[in-house]
Amino acid sequence: MSTATTTLNTGTAKAKSVARTRENWASTRTYISAAIIVIWCLLPFYWMIVTAFRDVGYTFDSTPFFTHVTWDNFKTAFSAELGNHLGRALLNSLFISSVTTIVALLFGVFAAYALARLNFRGKFLVLGLILGASMFPGVAIVTPLFQLFGNIGWIGTYQAMIIPNISFVLPLTVYTLTSFFREMPWELEEAARIDGCTQGQAFRKIIMPLAAPAVFTTAILAFIASWNEYLIASILSNDATQTVTVAIARFAGSQPHQEPYTAVMAAGTVVTIPLVVLVLVFQRKIVAGLTAGAVK
Repeated sequence: MSTATTTLNTGTAKAKSVARTRENWASTRTYISAAIIVIWCLLPFYWMIVTAFRDVGYTFDSTPFFTHVTWDNFKTAFSAELGNHLGRALLNSLFISSVTTIVALLFGVFAAYALARLNFRGKFLVLGLILGASMFPGVAIVTPLFQLFGNIGWIGTYQAMIIPNISFVLPLTVYTLTSFFREMPWELEEAARIDGCTQGQAFRKIIMPLAAPAVFTTAILAFIASWNEYLIASILSNDATQTVTVAIARFAGSQPHQEPYTAVMAAGTVVTIPLVVLVLVFQRKIVAGLTAGAVK
């Protein structure tokens, strides 16, 4: 083997080694960045769970591990004698969020389909109005809603919270589904029309089955948004209809003037569990819905 060939092989091997080193370093940086983001997002929830299981006397203990473990904080969170009606608040939130999600989806699916697949005058104006409605600050409508619902006797009723929630969730539903419907191939619908389907039949038999993952993902997002709503519920609910966010804010401790931090953390842990279970059980559907339409 000549000297030139040996030099060429050595240079090629060195270049491959450098490329492999760069690739390994890039992968390492990716894993480190992902780990930092995961820790950053999960650390508050971990601290909430640790504090939820900690004895009241050690509330501000900075030990980042489970120490002085007790279940009393969960008993305090559900104690009706102290006025902490967390169980009833959970049922209220479940009912309000479910109804809000169903109604928002019912109207959102048809509105998104019309905006994405039909041609009519003023379509972009309607989209702009929906976008503007989604950016409207909720605090600006609290006083008018309180006055209006007070006049018709709706203060402390479920519909007083469901109707405003729908107005907040519906723009999210319409925008999410509009983007998905717009990415669906037109040929599918045209083929169904050629085979004799009407516009409605093509929507029901062809479009909706394909849109199921996106609709399911939108339902999860709408349910979570409604579940976390606080401003409207804090003004328009009473003791019988208050949601979990309001119930936790009004928690009382076992002693007068006591700030029940540990009980609040316990309640926060209980309230978070349904959302975590929902996401874990349907994670494949959610991922499918988020990636649907990304590649034709």
